[in-house]
Amino acid sequence: MIAYRDAVPADGPELAAMAKRSFTETFGTLYRPEDLATFLDQAFGAAGLPAQLSDPTYKIRIATADGRIVGFAKTGPVAFPGDWPATAVELYQLYVLRDQHGAGIGPALMDWAIATARAGGRTEMILSVFVDNARAIRFYQRYGFVEIGRYVFMVGEQPDDDRIMRLEL
Repeated sequence: MIAYRDAVPADGPELAAMAKRSFTETFGTLYRPEDLATFLDQAFGAAGLPAQLSDPTYKIRIATADGRIVGFAKTGPVAFPGDWPATAVELYQLYVLRDQHGAGIGPALMDWAIATARAGGRTEMILSVFVDNARAIRFYQRYGFVEIGRYVFMVGEQPDDDRIMRLEL
């Protein structure tokens, strides 16, 4: 049984470990070990995701199974360069552990992210996705996201070719 709740600061260490595992499962073979390690530390180290759990500008929802975190979604202020309306929100991450794919966690977290954004008066959701992550692109397209541009996403010193996608809320 999957349970969902808002993340709290005490979830920081377990959530960071889950995020590192999920990213590595999905993309770990694409990078030099030192670039992967740098990225994981920046994104999910103490100054990254765990610190955002107590920052009210971010909303983070977790999915748990058997008492362990198996997925999460995080939204917050748009960080992409450009002129974004104040009513835009970014979907930073929507991660689900590989052994939980197909359990409905991704759709439940996406539904939460969209509903939370709408309830907060947001008018659009922005995200970036790796150009070769066809599964994620199809998932976002099912929700109505459309590609609006390109973005260079840095993993350590390695640039990735990402697509920026947008959903009108």
